[in-house]
Amino acid sequence: MQAQKIIKHTIEDIYALPDGQRAELIDGDMYMMSPPGRLHQELVSQLVKSIGNYIDSNRGECKVYPAPFAVFLNADSHTYVEPDLSIICDKSKLDDRGCNGAPDWVIEIVSPSSRRMDQLIKLIKYREAGVREYWIVNPEKETILTYFFEGEEDSIQFDFTEDIPVRIYDGWSINVAELLK
Repeated sequence: MQAQKIIKHTIEDIYALPDGQRAELIDGDMYMMSPPGRLHQELVSQLVKSIGNYIDSNRGECKVYPAPFAVFLNADSHTYVEPDLSIICDKSKLDDRGCNGAPDWVIEIVSPSSRRMDQLIKLIKYREAGVREYWIVNPEKETILTYFFEGEEDSIQFDFTEDIPVRIYDGWSINVAELLK
């Protein structure tokens, strides 16, 4: 009996997708992405604006990039993700293709089809790659699950109405309900 060959995809397969079709690649497994909804895009837009304004007003070095923005988490051709928001403070990780290595802060906005991916698969990959802070925003439940991976790791769930501390920036918080007004 012959063993079945398991096909592992590479970043070349991502770039070979037809225009308009998006996918992510984790350890050689390709995950197709569906178009985001209106609320998802509203959250991305408001978070980009809020984070960008904070960085600019504090003369920060970090940059915020909304999806689609390529993040090559590992030094291999088998992992490629497009977080909803990538905040990158180390400019040496940036080139014309995207980010090479872990962003400092990643925000994913879940949908019913992406929940397992964002809450399990990506959580582990982001932690292993060196992401410092990870937020999982759930518009359906109006919650944000935050993970901080530096020092003493922790995770806390917040409601949209609460002030959510941004751990990579001392003394700053975001209130998602206020952003959506």
